[in-house]
Amino acid sequence: MSVSLSFAASATFGFRGGLGGFSRPAAAIKQWRCLPRIQCHSAEQSQSPLRRSGNYQPSIWTHDRIQSLTLSHTADEDDHGERIKLLKCQTNKLMEEKKGEVGEQLQLIDHLQQLGVAYHFKDEIKDTLRGFYASFEDISLQFKDNLHASALLFRLLRENGFSVSEDIFKKFKDDQKGQFEDRLQSQAEGLLSLYEASYLEKDGEELLHEAREFTTKHLKNLLEEEGSLKPGLIREQVAYALELPLNRRFQRLHTKWFIGAWQRDPTMDPALLLLAKLDFNALQNMYKRELNEVSRWWTDLGLPQKLPFFRDRLTENYLWAVVFAFEPDSWAFREMDTKTNCFITMIDDVYDVYGTLDELELFTDIMERWDVNAIDKLPEYMKICFLAVFNTVNDAGYEVMRDKGVNIIPYLKRAWAELCKMYMREARWYHTGYTPTLDEYLDGAWISISGALILSTAYCMGKDLTKEDLDKFSTYPSIVQPSCMLLRLHDDFGTSTEELARGDVQKAVQCCMHERKVPEAVAREHIKQVMEAKWRVLNGNRVAASSFEEYFQNVAINLPRAAQFFYGKGDGYANADGETQKQVMSLLIEPVQ
Repeated sequence: MSVSLSFAASATFGFRGGLGGFSRPAAAIKQWRCLPRIQCHSAEQSQSPLRRSGNYQPSIWTHDRIQSLTLSHTADEDDHGERIKLLKCQTNKLMEEKKGEVGEQLQLIDHLQQLGVAYHFKDEIKDTLRGFYASFEDISLQFKDNLHASALLFRLLRENGFSVSEDIFKKFKDDQKGQFEDRLQSQAEGLLSLYEASYLEKDGEELLHEAREFTTKHLKNLLEEEGSLKPGLIREQVAYALELPLNRRFQRLHTKWFIGAWQRDPTMDPALLLLAKLDFNALQNMYKRELNEVSRWWTDLGLPQKLPFFRDRLTENYLWAVVFAFEPDSWAFREMDTKTNCFITMIDDVYDVYGTLDELELFTDIMERWDVNAIDKLPEYMKICFLAVFNTVNDAGYEVMRDKGVNIIPYLKRAWAELCKMYMREARWYHTGYTPTLDEYLDGAWISISGALILSTAYCMGKDLTKEDLDKFSTYPSIVQPSCMLLRLHDDFGTSTEELARGDVQKAVQCCMHERKVPEAVAREHIKQVMEAKWRVLNGNRVAASSFEEYFQNVAINLPRAAQFFYGKGDGYANADGETQKQVMSLLIEPVQ
């Protein structure tokens, strides 16, 4: 076997820029560059050991299928960009006109967020909310009897990083009964707003916990009691919210749903609705281009053909990246995260299914040392795995060093090494038949789910990253652990049955059952309580000191939202047909009409 340096072309997304707008996909869409690549050449290994198989479905999104995706309104793209610019100007004027009308300003900001266009007005929204935060007590008094406005004010401030007290809701409690006032039980709009606000609960906030129980009970009653809620938008919104609250939803899919729902509202603003539709379709075209380019990279890499034992899920891996950061200026992160997700799946399947224990020990050691000179010791398939990761991380490190003058490679190396160490620990447990305690399992499971690697990628590929930011990353920010733990527990809930059947380590539910000697239903209920606690911790970390911190926190919050999307109804990642395919079509292919 020999190791040689060669030069290979590497495709990057060539369409930066914002809406109105978007750069046209000209010849520069493929920016090819020559970078040193490590490649391996070796003779075939001697007879391989007996391997297990995950029996995974092949990808339903072939390269040819991805390349055949057509852009919506391609011929009119310049015109649509100009219309978006014009509508943005009109919306800015509308925001100016509503100054002084706090209730109307709050409603407009909420609509901008739910329609998916708030990123165009980030500075204006932040300035407006900063003013509301400074006058929070006065505005709270102004909204004395208005539950909807009070809850909306609270939710929007918390969602955007302002730390406001739950005490704003004390005025809606009956002091004698010690509970929320009876008069609120029929106020559908107010109950719905308080319900959504309650899911921003932090540790120790009993009032918000009570609010969630109160609103859930009475919103269900309104749905079930004949004549309480007439058919229409509010009834549709209540049913939708009770299925899953806004704080836990995949934002882009919610945006598409809300556009469809809001256009049936007689009070909707036609110009704002048109902006949302044009913007959604423009972003969708951008996603198609990005997916097209990363599919070329994946096809040229040829890993699914060389290593057919792992889950080939390029499109689903790209969809994870869209959930994490949908805005146009996060294109570099989406590209790198898609590649990282592909490698995570490949190496996860090496540890869980394909590799022998001795091979895994060798691979873990080499990944920890990041030592390309030691790959002679590895079997052929592991050399390919290692070099794919090694070259891609170094490519990304070169680009960031070239553009920003900072070295991200040590931080990505750290995350990959930690991941493989945790994979190795779980592989040993499986091969020795050991079932850990729940605490022992969870102690490393938030790493082995790959969340820390995904968030390290997000941090290192952030467009506003500075040397000062990177210096702070010597330890993980406090938001990382609860975000990753939620990803892990959602994954365990949705995948453990199938993974155990393939021969994987015991997951959280099984560890809890084994340790506490309880049935599965009891164990699942306990894990749900752990998840709720982690959401409270996550909500408590939503205060950012800079635009970069805000970007990173949003990715961290979107991690469990993505997990809910993929694993909320089973393993929607490995089994990517059915509901997942339907949502891919809705988000990436079918434009808003």
